[in-house]
Order: sequence, then structure tokens, then C-alpha cells
Amino acid sequence: MRLLESFSVLLLLFAMVSCGAQNCSWEKATDNRGLTNPLSNSSAGFTQLAALHHPLDSDLENPNHDTGFDHGNLQEPPLLRRRRIPRPFDDIACSVEDLNDTVNAPSLPAQSRIKRVLLTLRDTLQTAFNSVGICRLYPRRPSFEPNAYIPSSLLARSCPTVIQASDPLPIAAPPPYPFPNMTVYRLMSWMNSGSHRKSENEVQRLVKDILQADDFDVKHLEGFSVRRSLRELDDDEGAEKVNFPDDWIKTDVSIDIPTKSKEEGPKTYTIPGFHYRPLVEVIRAAFADVQAGAFHLLPFKRLWKDPLDGTQERLLDELYTSDAWLEAQDNLQKLPRVPGCSLERVIAGLMFFSDATHLANFGTAKAWPLYLYFGNLTKYTRSLPQSGACHLVGFLPSLPDSIKDVLSGLSRISKTGMMSLHTHCRRELFQACWGIMLDEDFLDAYRHGIIFKCADGVLRRVFPRIFTYSADYPEKVLIATMKDMGTCACPRCLTPKSLFGSLGMKSCLDNLRVYAIATVVRAREYIYNEGNTVDGSKVERTLGDGSWVPTINRFVEKLGPLGLNPFRMLVVDFMHECELGTWKALFTHLLRLLYALPGGSQLVAKLDTRFRQVPTFGDGVIRKFANNTSEMKRLAARDFEDILQCAIPVFEGLFPPDHDIVVQSLLYRFAQWHALAKLRIHSQSTMTFLEETFKKLSQKLRRFQRDTCAAFNTVELPKEKAARQRRSQERSETNTISPESSGPKVKMFNLNTYKFHAMADYARTIRLFGTTDSFTTQMGELAHRALKAFYPLTSKLDTPTQLAKHERRRRILRRVAEAGGIASSDIQSPADVRPPASAGIHHHIATNQSSPVDLFAFLRENDGDPAVKNFIPRFKDHVLYRLRKLDITYCDHTFTDEEHNSVIIPNNTIYTVQTMQVHYTTYDLRREHDTINPRTHSDVMVISGETTPSHPYWYARVLGIYHLETWIHDDGPPVKQHLEVLWVRWLAPLENNNSGTRHARLPKVSFVEESDSDAFGFLDPGQVIRGAHLIPAFASGRGISSLRYGKSLARPGGDLDDWEEHYVGIFVDRDMYMRYTHFGVGHPVSLRRIIRDCESLALANAMDVVDEEVDDDEEDRVGDDEQYEDDEFSDEELEDDDEGDGEDDDEGSDDAEDEFNDLSF
Repeated sequence: MRLLESFSVLLLLFAMVSCGAQNCSWEKATDNRGLTNPLSNSSAGFTQLAALHHPLDSDLENPNHDTGFDHGNLQEPPLLRRRRIPRPFDDIACSVEDLNDTVNAPSLPAQSRIKRVLLTLRDTLQTAFNSVGICRLYPRRPSFEPNAYIPSSLLARSCPTVIQASDPLPIAAPPPYPFPNMTVYRLMSWMNSGSHRKSENEVQRLVKDILQADDFDVKHLEGFSVRRSLRELDDDEGAEKVNFPDDWIKTDVSIDIPTKSKEEGPKTYTIPGFHYRPLVEVIRAAFADVQAGAFHLLPFKRLWKDPLDGTQERLLDELYTSDAWLEAQDNLQKLPRVPGCSLERVIAGLMFFSDATHLANFGTAKAWPLYLYFGNLTKYTRSLPQSGACHLVGFLPSLPDSIKDVLSGLSRISKTGMMSLHTHCRRELFQACWGIMLDEDFLDAYRHGIIFKCADGVLRRVFPRIFTYSADYPEKVLIATMKDMGTCACPRCLTPKSLFGSLGMKSCLDNLRVYAIATVVRAREYIYNEGNTVDGSKVERTLGDGSWVPTINRFVEKLGPLGLNPFRMLVVDFMHECELGTWKALFTHLLRLLYALPGGSQLVAKLDTRFRQVPTFGDGVIRKFANNTSEMKRLAARDFEDILQCAIPVFEGLFPPDHDIVVQSLLYRFAQWHALAKLRIHSQSTMTFLEETFKKLSQKLRRFQRDTCAAFNTVELPKEKAARQRRSQERSETNTISPESSGPKVKMFNLNTYKFHAMADYARTIRLFGTTDSFTTQMGELAHRALKAFYPLTSKLDTPTQLAKHERRRRILRRVAEAGGIASSDIQSPADVRPPASAGIHHHIATNQSSPVDLFAFLRENDGDPAVKNFIPRFKDHVLYRLRKLDITYCDHTFTDEEHNSVIIPNNTIYTVQTMQVHYTTYDLRREHDTINPRTHSDVMVISGETTPSHPYWYARVLGIYHLETWIHDDGPPVKQHLEVLWVRWLAPLENNNSGTRHARLPKVSFVEESDSDAFGFLDPGQVIRGAHLIPAFASGRGISSLRYGKSLARPGGDLDDWEEHYVGIFVDRDMYMRYTHFGVGHPVSLRRIIRDCESLALANAMDVVDEEVDDDEEDRVGDDEQYEDDEFSDEELEDDDEGDGEDDDEGSDDAEDEFNDLSF
């Protein structure tokens, strides 16, 4: 018998060595037909797991240690895993700001030494690297730091010169000003703040802040009149009247209309009702505001010493860490000082937004607001609609309809000339408004600065500087004084529109716009003095090929001599140019292609069905696609973003195989570029990654246009056709023009648009002004909400005046509240604010016991369900593993029945809860959380437990969230412990699925077969990294290969089968995407090291099978040699472009591209 037992042990050891030699991992393999089969039989389990090491072992701590699995040097066979245990996960607990530890004193600056001839000595300051590896490098030692990042002993001492600030801002009187008592003050403050709808929160605020206030007295309301109280607030004729210099000013704007007559000369036309606030006074008020205590007055460089490999990179995020601000501060220091003044000179960074908007869903009411933000304030505050960081400084007027009467009265002007003249008047009006805004006070402040007492009580000379102007394209051309979609349609460069389609091949940096003011003045003389028409040939020849217009640019005229480049400030507009521009155009043409296929209507219906089956994610991150997505009804930018992030699985298999490969690669590249361009913090590595990704995306777009689009005859969508016929019908009714043909028009995919051309400018703009979320037009769109809330309260007459009145009321009441030291009622109610994610905890599970689960009753109720097979033994294994604090090396340990019986669970009862919150630190050092709910958002991700994983994560579907009180009954005294446990159903990555940046494919996973011992299990909530967004692989269909047909607890939705495969939604948000690269600044070093090792393993495997990849890679089969057949490009340019895509030419890639190509999981 003993010999037989010994022989059995030897056989088992031999099997273990054989499994280890094959480097088995817990993955699914695919056979030649693409069907999923288990690697092992049902008795041995789904697959075997390699031996694991504790994450604190030397191989993880040593960044130079090679973790690649070398089969030739294998010394010991890996142990067979008996249960699926991920690696422990320790997240980085960071505060909102990148604060240094108090023990880390900033390093003292090096002694200044004169090298050659230096006229200026700089007292630089570099702080110590914090635990994340971030420090600040100040070119000049700051005297004020808003975040207490730098100890006060190291701040520069400001000059003691005493100079009185000019015209200090009046201080508002404390409450109840301007009302007679606190009761009326509180009531009117409630009326002019918060929401204007009778919501539960507003009623709660009414009761708490007003009715229950100690100073509320109902007797004070005797004879109360709302109208009289509003007049008191608006007019304030009392003895304590305070005049605010930054109040609204109403003026008229006059423009000259050319008459095409030398004798008569131009006609002056006056547009009434331009409302604006003086910019200098707005700046003065902002620096006197309590929010000025958070202003950064001096720029700095944010440096990152990567703990992973020790390399040092610069980080780009805020405007005050950008090259533009550093350059402006350097130029400011070179200016001669004002005689007799030695005050510190700092910059007020101005960021303008303007966008015309409709004020109601119906009717023609609209406004054209102009907003001002201060780049001195962090973007995370500026992006909050109710932070008070948005300053409404103007309402730009539009040309009234009555101007048509004036234009029609002019002689010798054709209909086309009248339209050109109308456009010219609109340009003149816009520039005239800015001529008023840029008044002499502002120009004097731009030259000499303004003396302010800053938040620290120190006087400084503040110089306003305009850095960015965010607007959509129609407003950009007004600001740049150029033609709308002319031959040179870009407001930043002079690239001809005919070359816009050469994405990634030609740079616009060598052909930037320079304003030709002399030619514009000459053209205006021809129009106003010699009677030439605005669109005449003589004027066009004079203006040249730059798409210039005969309108003086006020920014150039007034601020050009002071250093402002008005074309550089016109930053990219991600929302309008990408999500509502290039991506919408691509998605629209993909729908046209589907309609062009045989059975196109059925294919589009299938696409809509798939979108409706995409699961939601997060708190509104991915929302439900309830309607037909193909109809694109009332979709906003965020809806198109959701479509892009979920498009890859939805479009899979709808096109013929050859074209499906092209579309899948194109969608991946577009989603990848979208994620990188939208990052909130960039390093030098991610900037290089962004540029390389744009090159690949450009190549895919050109290939898509040349091959796929050319293979089909595409026409208008039904929606486009209906809209065209509706417009045609309206024109025919007014102009007696016969309606157009009822047949659909041919539609081609057009790359020669400004929005595609602008994609090449993102890297330059980010390096110059910081990340795109700092100046996105989405901030202006959010600011529109306040105006749209004011509009129902107006009489709908003279809308700008009444909107300005409501803005003033809210602003004055906010200042009064600050003067009285009470919380402003304009701040969001706590009921409206999402509670911040705690920096001290990883997760939160409620401890209520309202839903007890009797274990034996639970098993009886679900007898026969494969999900509860061996439920209690597995559960006790998990409890023992955690109570004994075993590490991952005990994954193969077998607990005896006696050990199982030692686990005490009072009354055999555990408690279930509905949700769990998982807190995590994002790549940009913010704290966020995901809510895990087994019914709605049940998928989670954990770190892979394999020694040499090919994919960094494991995935699981949470079936239940439990907590319990338990202890082990042994020889020692019992110690009761509270445990939290997740009951999960595991998913395994598909082994032969090529994914990642190299292959331009999403990772794919599938449920583990029920016959595998690891199909179901239990998980420590502390090991969960984040919630995961798993999208069904619709092309693979549904089936029962992983779980038998029928209802089961493993299918909480009541389904009878499962989707055979799922795609991992790595693009669901920016933090999620960065978790599939090793560039996440705020991600744990251990996690980033695992990701980097996966990339190295993928690179090694690619080198071993390079010949097979050349033959079998899906993208290479589309075409190895890409040539862009266009006579406008040289052969040398085409050759350079072909070599830029590492996917299609592995041997032509350089080392920099290999770093990004091999992010393959």
C-alpha cells in the first residue's frame, strides 16, 4: 500500500512539472475554429495557476529585476493552485493637492553664480519630491503659496515699500444690507440663489436656512413685498449705499456700413444694448474676493521622478504650470519697472469663453454671453459650475433684423453683395464690442499693472495677461478676422484647406498666422474711400491668400504691440471639434456604410439593439442607450463620447470581414487618441504617446477613406435627407425656388475639414497651455445653466438687461454674505453635493443587519444551482485564509475538515448588503469611487495573481456582498473579527486573443466553465481595484458553454444563458485607460510594474514569433505598404508616413514607437 501511495505522489509531481513546463495560466484558449475549450479536464479544473510570490518580495521591489518567464532556466516547477487568489492591492492615498509630508523640507536653492554675462539673477526654489515623486521647480522664489505646499520660512520676503493701492474696491456692508432685517435678507437670499424649481432640496433649504434660523421672526414680514425688496436690492437708495465699480454698463455700439459711393461715404449704424462689465474692475474684484486666497501668483514647473525607474519628467496640467505662463512671467520680469516702485510683479491669467446659446427649448430667445475665468485658480475649482470662479463680463449683441432695411436701401448692390455686406457688418460689430471692452484702463493695466492687496495682505503689482480664448469655430473666425471656411480655414495657421486631409503628414507649425494689418488697412481704404464692394476682386487681391477679411482685429490693434498673439490664444475646442465634430462625422459615415450594405436597414437595427444592451457604468459615466442610437436624436457631446467608448464591440461583425478589420482598428485608434487628448495630467511620455497615436490614427483614417469608403456607394441618412428636404421646402416658400429632388444625395467621407485638421494641434496646445480640460468649452456650456435658470424669471423683454440684473443680485448677495462671515446661500446645498471620497479607506460596506442570510436555508433554497456547489467549504477556506493572515504563497494549501469546523459563524448567519463603494486614487491624484451593485454594476477588476501574467488583471462578477462576525475556535482565546466578503463568478482572459496598442484590439474575457473548481469563489473587498466595464462581445453571441442552461444565482438578471465573451471597456474613462499603461502618475508603483512587465513579455513574445505576426496579424492583411495616392505629396513624404505606423511595418519602427506599440495584453 505504501508503495502504491508513493507511486501516486510521484505521478502527481510529474504532472506538476509538466504543467509548469508549459507555463499554464488561468486563461481560455481557442481552437482553430475559434471555439473556446478548457485546457484541462473537468476533474483537474479549468486551467492551472502558476506559482505566485508575495508582492513585497524582492522581484517586485527591485525595479531592475527581470520578471520575464524563461523556460530554459526553469529551476523548480510551479505549484498547482487550489484556489484563485489575486495579489494584494495597496492604493495610493493622496490628498486633493500634491502636498509634501511635513518632514520633507524643500531643498534649498543652489547658490546663484554668474556665468559669462548675466544681467538677471534668479532665486530659484525646488521643493523635495513627495511620496508620489512630484516636486515643484519655481524659476523665482514665490512669496505666496495658496496650498501651504512650501513652508513659510522658505518663501521670498516681499518688498517692504508701502504704496497705497489705487481705488480700492468698496467693501459690502454685512447682512441684513440692503434689507431692513435678517428675516427679509434670508428670504431674499434664498429666492436669488440655488435652483428656481420647487425641488425637495430647495424646500429643505428653505426650512433649514430661513424658517429655522435663530434670527428669523415672522413679525418682520408684516407688510412685506417681494417687488419692493427687489427694488431695494437693485436700486439701493439707502444711506449705506455701496457702489460697485464692476457693475454692469450699458452702451451703444456704432459701426460704419460701406455704401459703394465715394461721395456719400459710409453710413453709421448704431446697435443699442451692449452690456458689459469693465475688465479692470472685474480683476480688482476677483483679487479682493475670498477666492483669491487660492490664486497661484507665480508659475512653476511640476516635475515627476518616476518611482518605477527613477527617470525625471515634467508634468503638464494647470495653466500656471504651462510654458505660456512661464514665458509670460519671464517677459514680465524683463520689462522696466515703474519709477519708484519695487513691488513684486505677478500675472492675472485671463481665460475667456464665449458662446451663443438658446435660452429656452422653444422660441428664438438667445443670448451671447462672455465669460472670464482666472487661470491662477486650479482647473478643478474652475470646472465646478457653482464654485463662483466664472465671471460673466458681457453680453455680445447680434445684428438686429432692422439692418436689412438699411442694406436693402443701398443702391447698386446685388443680392450676393448684400449677403457679404451683412457678414461684414457682423464682423465689424463683434470687433467693435471688443474695442469697447479693451478700454484705456485695461491697456494701461496691461502695460503698467495694477497695485492690489493680495490675499496675504501684501501689495503687489498685478499685470493682466490674456492666455486663452475658448470658442467654437464660427466665433473663432470672428476673433481671428478671417473668412468662415475660406481657402485657409484654420484660425491658427495658413495651411490651405486642400491639404487638411494630409493628417499626420504635414505640420502646420511652420506656417503659423501672422496678422497682415497693412493689407487689411489698404483693403478698407478701397471699400470705404473708393467705393469698392466688400467681396470685390480688388479687395480680394489685396487681402491675399490668407482668408483675411477687411475688418480691423482689435486684439492685434490694441494688444499686439504689448505682446499678445491673438491666433495662439484660440485654443483647440475638444467638445465641438472632436466629440461633436470629427467623431460625429466618422460615426455618421459608418452608419451610411451600413445602409449601403445588403440588408443595411437590418444591420442598423441590429446596431441599435446592441447599443441598448451595453451595460451602464459608474455614476452616469456610461448611461443607458435607450433610444435608437443611429437616429442621433438630441444627442449632446457626452452622448457621442459614450458611443465612441462602446463602439468597438457594437460594430464588430457588421461589416464584411476585410472591412470589419479596418473599422475595428480605426475605432480603437480613435478611442485611444480621444482618451490621451483628454487626459487631465500629461507627462513627457504620454505626450509622445499622444503624438504617436495621432500618426497611427491619421493613417487609419486615410486608409478608411481610400479603401473602405471607396468600396461602397453611400448616400444620405434618412435623417439627413429629411432635414435637407425640410430646408429646401422653406427656401422654396420664401424665394419661389423649386424644391430639390426627393432622391437621396451621394455623401462621401470628407477629411478636408478644419476639425480633422485641428487634431494635429493638440500636442502643441497642451505643451503651451496645459491639458485640454483647463480650457474646454464645456466650462462655458455649464455656465450657461445659470442664464437658462434666470430666463424664466424675466419678462422676456430686453433679455440681456434682465439677465444682467439677476447676475448682479446674486453677486451682491454673495459679497454681503462674505462680509458678514456667513455661508453664502449661493453655494450648493449639502444634499446636492456628492460626498467626497475618503482618502483614508479603500472601500465602504454598510454594517447593517437588516438582510440576514441563513447559510443552510440559502443552500436548501438553491439546491441544484451550480453556483452554490461547495459553497460552505469554499467560504470557510476564504475565512481561514484571511483570519490566519496567510499570504499568496499559501494558495495551494488544503484546509482539513477539523480546520473548517473551527470556524465559528454565530447562528450560521451572514448579512448581505446591496452596494459597496470602492475608493481609489486616479492617475491625476484625485480621489474617486465606484459603486458596486450585484444587480446593476457588478463587474470588478483585481491584480492578476500569476507570476508572469500576460494580462495585468483578473475580472469577476460580484454575485453577493456579505459581512459577518466570526472567529476561530482553537486552543487560544477566541477573538471575534468582522469580515467583509464578496461572492464572485470569475472570468478568464482568452489566451489567443491579441489585444492592446500593438494589435489595436480590446482585451477579451469569458466566464470560467462551471466544471472548473475556480468558476465561483470568494474575494476580499480590499483586493478590488475598481469596477470594470465589461461589454458583451455581440459577434460571439450567447450560449451555455460556461454554465448550464437555466436560471441561476450566477445570472442575477434572470437570463437563461450568458454572453459567450466580453470585451473589457478600457476606454470607459481616462483613469481606466491609464490603468492599462504604466504612465499613471497616481497609480501604485507595484501595479505599474506589473503592467510594464506585461508589456515586456508581450514584446519578447512578439520578437519570438515575428514571422508569424507578419503573416497572421489582422491589420497587416489589410495592406503592408500604405501609399497615399495624391499628386500633392512627394514620394519621400509618403515613405515617411508609411514608416510611422508600427502596426503595419514592424521592422520600420524605432525604439520610441516600440515602447507604445507593445502595450499589448
